[in-house]
Amino acid sequence: MSAHCQLTGAEPGFGNSISHSHRRTSRRFDPNIQRKRYWLPSEGRHVRLTLSARAIKAIDRIGIEAAVARIRARGVKV
Repeated sequence: MSAHCQLTGAEPGFGNSISHSHRRTSRRFDPNIQRKRYWLPSEGRHVRLTLSARAIKAIDRIGIEAAVARIRARGVKV
């Protein structure tokens, strides 16, 4: 599964792991991505979204209709 949020656009960040001896190796900071299913009353169907934990909390605040409108405004198909 791609570590990319459909609502916020959160993507992995990259950096270094630094050991005790101070050797640097590449690492990746993934967002907390979840697949979640929501009922979309205006279309009478369920939608399955790939969201970060922060985006799930945002949907609780703004509602699924507004969230889907924002996702579509970003050009992502729902």
